[in-house]
Amino acid sequence: MLPQDWIEHRRAGDRELVGWLRPEGDGFVAVDRLGRAVTDVVDWDVAEEALEERGLHWLADLWQLRVEDGRWLRVRMVEVSPERVVVKMDDFGAVDAEMRTWTLPFPAPDSLRPYAGDPFTI
Repeated sequence: MLPQDWIEHRRAGDRELVGWLRPEGDGFVAVDRLGRAVTDVVDWDVAEEALEERGLHWLADLWQLRVEDGRWLRVRMVEVSPERVVVKMDDFGAVDAEMRTWTLPFPAPDSLRPYAGDPFTI
């Protein structure tokens, strides 16, 4: 659930949500779409700039998820919202692959990380 004091930050051109500004002390922390801090406590304009720089493209990258048995699996984002984060097993673009998904809480847990392996190796 999204805290009530978080302030939405949207891109100027298309008004797409890129993150939030979380008030903290005399400053703000930039928070990305996964609910993770992008900056330490900074001024408003620095937090906004950090979210603009980060953008949304990184959500389309490969990710890895630690599953119940301790294995790390390659996954891709399906849905990112303040209610939940849904990822699916990377199917390498196969249209006939079974779609295995995991629904994670928001903010996304540490078991979801940017992919650390070689993205060109299956």
